[in-house]
Parts: sequence; structure tokens; C-alpha cells
Amino acid sequence: MSLSVVLVDDHTMLRQGLRRALEELGVKVLGEAADGEEGVKVSLATKPDVVLMDVSRPGTDGIDATRKLVGADNRMRVVMLTMHIDRDVIDRAIKAGAVGYLTKDASITEVLEAIRLAANGDRPMSPRLAAAMLTEAKNDTESIISQREEEVLQLVADGFGTTEIAEKLYISQKTVKNHLASIYEKLDARDRTQAVLMAVKMGIVKLT
Repeated sequence: MSLSVVLVDDHTMLRQGLRRALEELGVKVLGEAADGEEGVKVSLATKPDVVLMDVSRPGTDGIDATRKLVGADNRMRVVMLTMHIDRDVIDRAIKAGAVGYLTKDASITEVLEAIRLAANGDRPMSPRLAAAMLTEAKNDTESIISQREEEVLQLVADGFGTTEIAEKLYISQKTVKNHLASIYEKLDARDRTQAVLMAVKMGIVKLT
């Protein structure tokens, strides 16, 4: 599958270097732009598979440009490029219509994979950024989930039922059920299985 992109970044050397690297890997670079307004025009004119959009642009920034671009053509797949990890900026970019997020220290292999994933309808994110957001999510959740609820969750993950959990923690079955109800609400989970899977992903409990 041949992939095509438009590059939007005000750093000429970075843009040209990225262009050369992508073209060597068989990606068609349909156009370049140094600012958001021009990036929108070039992208709408050339219709690339993916637009690589720098977040911090002079004039119209990358987020505003993404909003305008996706608003004009909702089929556009925009992957944001950034120097820094900023959760607020990421949230705003996603709301603007971006489908992916890469830090500028990503390898060319990671950039190519992000382009491929975005073109196929997925939502790519650089490994460093994903790790940082996972840590943040874990810390946020740990401040919400109490120590006792964490103990209950771990026992559920270990395969114990309500009665066994009550016996092990020296609490009533009703208290176990209350803890589980609280856990479901906090993790927005439907049942034990979903709660455990979410907790494992967040690093709160471990599967033995």
C-alpha cells in the first residue's frame, strides 16, 4: 500500500530531513507547509492519507489548523508532532480532530508506523508519550482507589469469590460487595472482569 503525507512544520531542516527519510521508505510527500493556514490549504488541495502537523505553529497553531482541516474534510487523518508531553495540549488536539500524537524524538520507523496506523483508521501514539500517560493514569487512579479496594481487586484478580475475600480480609460479604460497587463506579467498569482488566493495565493489580 502506497502512503501519502503532507508535512506541516516551521523548522525547514526538520521538515526536509523528514521528507527525505519518508521518501526513502516509499512514502509520497505531496506537499509541505511552514504554518497552519498554508498546511490546511495544501492538505485540502492534495488530499494525503495523513497530515503530520506540528503543534506549535506561528499564526494558526497546529490545533487550530487541525480543527479547520477536519472541519472542512472529516476524512482527513491528522497526526500531531510535538517537542513536549503536555496532557492538556493532547486533549485539545484530540478534541480538534487529531487521530494520533508523536513526540519529535520518535524514530523514523515509529513515524512510518504512525502514518500507516493512522491511514488504516487507527490512533497512533509514540511509545514515550503512551508510557507517560499510562503513568499519569495510574497515579490518578491510585489516588482514587483506596488501599482496601486495591486489596479486594487483587483478590478478585487471583480468582477468589465474595465469600473467600470476606474471610481473607476479615470483613463481611456485604462490605466486599460495597467495595466492588465502589470500584466499578470509580473505574467505570461493568463487572469484575472489566474492573480487573482495567486495573491490570493501570498497574494497580497483577495477574498471578
